[in-house]
Amino acid sequence: MSRLPPRPDLSWKEDGTPVDERVGDVYFSRHNGLEEARTVFMQGCGLPERWAGRDTFTIAELGFGTGLNFLAVWERWRRTRAPGQWLHFVSFEGYLLDAGDAARALGAWPELEDLPGKLADAWPDRASGVQRMVWPDERLTLMLHVGEISQTLPESRFKADAWFLDGFSPAKNDAMWAESLWPLVHARSAEGAKLGTFTVAGAVRRGLAAAGFEVEKAPGFGFKRERLEVRFSGGDTRPADIYGLRGPAQRPRKVRVVGAGIAGASAARVLADRGLEVEVIDAAGPASAASGNPLALVMPRLDAGDTVQARLLIDAYLAARRFYSGRPGVIMTEVAHRPKDAREGERFEKLLADPPLGLENLEATSGGVLHKGAMILEPVKLIDSLLDGIKVETGRALSPDDLVDGVPTLLATGQAITEWLAWLKIAGRQGQVEFTTGSASTPPSAIASGHYALTHGTDRLWGATFEAWEGGVVTETEQARAQNMAALETLDPYWRQDARKQSIKSRAGIRATTPDRLPLIGAVPDFEAAREVFDGVRHGQVIEADAPLVPGLYLAGGFGSRGFTWGPWAGEILAAQLLSEPAPASVGALQAVSPMRQILRDLKRSG
Repeated sequence: MSRLPPRPDLSWKEDGTPVDERVGDVYFSRHNGLEEARTVFMQGCGLPERWAGRDTFTIAELGFGTGLNFLAVWERWRRTRAPGQWLHFVSFEGYLLDAGDAARALGAWPELEDLPGKLADAWPDRASGVQRMVWPDERLTLMLHVGEISQTLPESRFKADAWFLDGFSPAKNDAMWAESLWPLVHARSAEGAKLGTFTVAGAVRRGLAAAGFEVEKAPGFGFKRERLEVRFSGGDTRPADIYGLRGPAQRPRKVRVVGAGIAGASAARVLADRGLEVEVIDAAGPASAASGNPLALVMPRLDAGDTVQARLLIDAYLAARRFYSGRPGVIMTEVAHRPKDAREGERFEKLLADPPLGLENLEATSGGVLHKGAMILEPVKLIDSLLDGIKVETGRALSPDDLVDGVPTLLATGQAITEWLAWLKIAGRQGQVEFTTGSASTPPSAIASGHYALTHGTDRLWGATFEAWEGGVVTETEQARAQNMAALETLDPYWRQDARKQSIKSRAGIRATTPDRLPLIGAVPDFEAAREVFDGVRHGQVIEADAPLVPGLYLAGGFGSRGFTWGPWAGEILAAQLLSEPAPASVGALQAVSPMRQILRDLKRSG
């Protein structure tokens, strides 16, 4: 099966109604589709009345389609929301439309004004996984799980206050109405949740009732005589929180971030946009360590296999692009990526035979691949913009003894995290880049093949080394410069020739890396208590228990050489955990980056 999510087999009726020929059904009625969304789903779930007076409200939907239901909700939310409220919309789609077709379909509803355009501008990329769009000024998020519902729904993590069951007709699209889904829907429903749907099919009614829902018929809409209204009848089905994914008992109003590199700045921006008071502390100041190179590159790391790790790398890359887009110090570019050796060449061949991204993002070239939509960053300018309006304190270092005021604290201090948490498995790697001013101004461009070379105007930067670091003072070396110059010869001999005529400067920093090369994102476990609780893992036992956590302490680190890719994704994950929002990643991904994984892995290996 292809890793790319399939497109619907789309056709259009004479009146402009979109049809998926795969199932032989329309997405909506062109004459009353919007009113049907308002009646069947919003009215059926008691909206907008039920979100009144709530700090946050979450709606989940099976079947995103054109996004019409989402826009119907957005339009009403815009008119009824109160100051400080947030709305989260979580949807599942197996056959994602492209942006142009969605915009064409939604053009039938001029009363939605600018909303179809806003959605089209943020339309998700063609990729399996989890993509989150945020409109801070509207206090609204959309999270789309793309893939087969039998895989995506079990891997989701949230509690919905309302559900829209809007797959195509059960008689034509049975996968979206399978009996096995209803216990999963029940487990993801908050107390008092309501469900709305257009169907009254007997199998659906019986399946929902068997899963623990109260089901009743209601007057239908249009030519449909009846529809269903469904209520959640209670029952806590929360499994053991082995990886420490749960949020605090109360939503915080203030958060402290230690570290003002890209990890800390990204998290601070996300949390401030959610309305929290954010304080950032960094002894040396923003972008002073590894995040402070003159230029940086954001490009995808694509694996040939379809694994949890491969998907979360794509999710993080797409999240970074959305987060950075339009900000100061961000330049769109393409990356000509050539394999560095025969082994990587074989990986490229497998990758292109079954690509995880569509042609709008990835294209084969002679001898390599072209990454479209990559970004060259000016880190200092970008990080300053992310911290704009946020209190930043410099000139003093914070220690664990300072954390006595109960304010949730996020550690984003790179390699220095081990000064706080000595048990973490993090190794420092020294990376050096070279940079200069070129003899001519050129358009932004990037080349990669093991190392990389960037140009923006007259600025040139190339590197980077990835050397073992045993601690001590970080210094630039001639050996690293020679390695980078040799790499530049391979990447582009002309650049190397031009660089030799200029004054070349070097900059080195330490990249904090983990043994599995995945970041550490989430709540910090209580090391000794966790080892005691899960000691039986050493003997092959399955321990169903909540991971003991250090109260109010969180972590974003171990980003290695991909800090600018991981930063925004990490910020969204931490915000969701702190604020008990729907998680913007699969459960497998959350477990793969949880700090608790290191403790569990060590226990398994010591048995």
